[in-house]
Amino acid sequence: MRLEHPSSAELSSTLNMAPEKPNHIHLMGICGTGMSSLAGILKDAGYHVTGSDQNIYPPMSDFLKDLSIQVLEGYASENLHTAPDLVIVGNVITKDNPEAIELARLNTPYLSLPQALRHFAIGSKKSIVPCGTHGKTTTSALTAWILENAGMDPGFMIGGIPNNFRGNFRLGNGRFFVVEGDEYDTAFFDKGPKFLHYNPLIAILTGIEFDHADIYQDLDHVIESFRRLIRLIPSDGLLIANGDDPVSEIQSNNAKCPVITYGFSQGSQWKPVDILFEEDQTRFTVLKNDREYMTVSTPLYGRHNISNLLSTLVLSDFLGIDKSVLYEAMKTFKGIRRRQEIKGKKRGVLVLDDFAHHPTAVKETIQAVKEKHKARRLIAVFEPRSNSSRRDIFQEKYTLSFDMADLILIPEPPLMAKIPPNERFSSRKLVEDLRDKGLEAFYCPDNDNLLNQIIRQSQEGDVVLIMSNGPFDNLPQRVVDAL
Repeated sequence: MRLEHPSSAELSSTLNMAPEKPNHIHLMGICGTGMSSLAGILKDAGYHVTGSDQNIYPPMSDFLKDLSIQVLEGYASENLHTAPDLVIVGNVITKDNPEAIELARLNTPYLSLPQALRHFAIGSKKSIVPCGTHGKTTTSALTAWILENAGMDPGFMIGGIPNNFRGNFRLGNGRFFVVEGDEYDTAFFDKGPKFLHYNPLIAILTGIEFDHADIYQDLDHVIESFRRLIRLIPSDGLLIANGDDPVSEIQSNNAKCPVITYGFSQGSQWKPVDILFEEDQTRFTVLKNDREYMTVSTPLYGRHNISNLLSTLVLSDFLGIDKSVLYEAMKTFKGIRRRQEIKGKKRGVLVLDDFAHHPTAVKETIQAVKEKHKARRLIAVFEPRSNSSRRDIFQEKYTLSFDMADLILIPEPPLMAKIPPNERFSSRKLVEDLRDKGLEAFYCPDNDNLLNQIIRQSQEGDVVLIMSNGPFDNLPQRVVDAL
């Protein structure tokens, strides 16, 4: 038997097959950020939740342990022999996974993550969907924090751990649900993007670039997914689009709802001016249609974060949230784990952990950190780990990402056996290209060598910025401990 994507009618039938609470729901691929969030939502809703995964590491492993959710290490047909009433299939699961094969044999009801989220969490609530190649996690968390400060008790699911909340999910009792809009595919039986399942009333579009080279052919292929999302927004909804991104601006013409633009460009309806980066905060004035709207103070820094923050002000104005509430929310927002997160300071060396992996995100993160710590030497450590960065599609573009770093360390990418030899990214070549530009860069064959290089090269007053979208062998904490 082969698993197929359930239709709407089949979805209702599938859900009706489940017995009354407490139901046992099993999540395959539970340690992904989205799946772990869904697990928490289901646990809070009263379901008995279990899961399985082969990559179990912090922070999600700790997160699930704190929720008392049993996680089985590795995938095996036996994991389904406790007879779950419903299985949620994560998008890391392939059709050849032993649990997927057993799921088909048992004929157990199943859903994808977005289907389950829409049914169990969003339901009849109004969904707010921040989406785009960059910034959607911070934008989603900040949106939820603003609604929380406004007393709206929002539900949310965010692809990272917001420091203002106890976790990255909540059912909430209010009328809004904030969900990070991921353009990655839904499941092996549904290759469409996740965000098409979320029925947005409001979408924030932070920008569109080529990414996810393992599932998208080119930029036009990516654009088509966002175009489909934009067309889902109803006429009484709102599209908030980044006016600095020409692709987003063009695609916003497909909306049947009002469109409001934000950004640094002169043509944007909402703009930041008089930006001042201070040691512990960023301050700037916001213009709405060239008239002063309010002054903002935030611990976030960097142009990309100012842009993210600006989009949430547009949303808040649309929802009629008082400016005093906005000011307090912006001032008290604590950011996201692994987004310029301080891991420690030892021997005068500040160690930061960041999730950046796309060339644009790496460049903007390095620029933001350098602007904040102007007098310090910046050591940039980057692991090419994502499905796109391990391919040569961005080989040349990465050479433009490190100009503001004082010292650059690049290790050998992991999991390269999964990439065809003629498509593989080369860390050695990147280091050579950076050196040809006059930058000080070093290649490290493995993570132990990399750790030794960081410790040997670090001096008092340095900032060590470590960037990866994976566990990176717990390198940021190992650096702090070694220092």
